[in-house]
Amino acid sequence: MRRREFITFIGSLAGWPLLVHAQQFDQKRLIGVLMVDAENDPEGRAHAKAFRDALQELGWMADRNVRIEYRWAAGDASRIRGFAKELVEMRPDVILARSTPATAALKAETRAIPIVFTTVSDPIGGGFVESFARPGANITGFTNFESSIGGKWLGLLKEISPRVGRVAVMFNPEMAPYAPYYVHPLEAAARLFAVEPVPGAVRDDAAIERIIASLAHDSNGGLIVLPDGFTTSDHRKIIVEQANRNHVPAIYPYRFFAEEGGLMSYGIDIDDLYRRAASYVDRILRDAKPSDLPTQQPSKFELVINLKTAKALELEVPLSLQIRADASIE
Repeated sequence: MRRREFITFIGSLAGWPLLVHAQQFDQKRLIGVLMVDAENDPEGRAHAKAFRDALQELGWMADRNVRIEYRWAAGDASRIRGFAKELVEMRPDVILARSTPATAALKAETRAIPIVFTTVSDPIGGGFVESFARPGANITGFTNFESSIGGKWLGLLKEISPRVGRVAVMFNPEMAPYAPYYVHPLEAAARLFAVEPVPGAVRDDAAIERIIASLAHDSNGGLIVLPDGFTTSDHRKIIVEQANRNHVPAIYPYRFFAEEGGLMSYGIDIDDLYRRAASYVDRILRDAKPSDLPTQQPSKFELVINLKTAKALELEVPLSLQIRADASIE
């Protein structure tokens, strides 16, 4: 080899590690994650961690062979739409969507990028999938509740507070366009329980305070909080505080409400949904198609009762209810 050619060859080797490093970075898979939670919400962070940990167990490690781009919408519909557009423009390999509004916003932006959703109530009614067995397009995932859960919430509320005869159903219309999915079956159950259901649409803290205060004027008022990105994120604290301050018995859709002082909750383990969603993301990254991955419903529910709050509300929790509870908070 001539001297000049040898020096050129050695020079090319010097840049080789940088080239290999760049190629490895380019080969990383990109996952977009659209969360309806606030970034500083400990529950939202816990869900993201459950997803990330499950991915790692499947061989996908952040900053090694996968990069995860999170967007936190804090229960704001306009931010959800903006972040959906932003994530799609990044052309990720797959996007994880938390909630119905997030899934709808992403669907409006792409029919090509695979989307895996969690905590979607009515994926068929929302137009995300054709059927549970055969989703049919680029979207699949994991639901949180069947519509019949509304009757179960009402029955549990009556059990812990038999005097309840008027119940407000609280939700944010922008974050819970699926509210009728729960409300219609709940109305049917209300007739059997001789309870009057009243609408509880809220868009700000003032509306939350107003509705709960109106329930406090009646000795038979009660509250059912629907699962949506508004009620479960930054606004859950004021909902729980106002319900307790006004002595209004309430039931919530997720355990963290009861852990933060709510009277009782009956719902799913959201972290479990994120772990299961990671398995679908893994399969898609290994070339599976969303249309071949059936949409799944939850199989495990938990009842949590805050006995300290029940005592403060002067409610006697039936022993039969305490026995059925998966957890009691003293």
